[in-house]
Amino acid sequence: MHVRPANTDEVPAVMNVLDGAVLSITVETVRVGVEDGGTLVAVSGDDPADGRILGALVLDGTHIEAVAVRRRRRGQGIGTALVEAALDRRNRVTAEFDADVRPFYEALGFNIEPLDEAERFRGERP
Repeated sequence: MHVRPANTDEVPAVMNVLDGAVLSITVETVRVGVEDGGTLVAVSGDDPADGRILGALVLDGTHIEAVAVRRRRRGQGIGTALVEAALDRRNRVTAEFDADVRPFYEALGFNIEPLDEAERFRGERP
């Protein structure tokens, strides 16, 4: 598995992964992320240029707009690899998320605080 910036041709596959995780994100946001290097993909295989997209992460500046991994590949460190790759590209990242994914962000060392919305949190990792 390799993590790299997505290319324009991969936008439909990225949307497929994000839609499969029931994340609300627009195609335009993903495209903008592709253009500025903020849409990252985890791909299978030995050749990072070729392979099936296993997961995707979309950054807007330093904010993680979305991160998702194909259902059958969850729990294999792919989401962690995507967030770590985002941290390699930015000096800090933030995210807003529901309570059910809080353990994921805690395990990655995010500083977490509750938001005004019930069961919503904001995390930051310097």
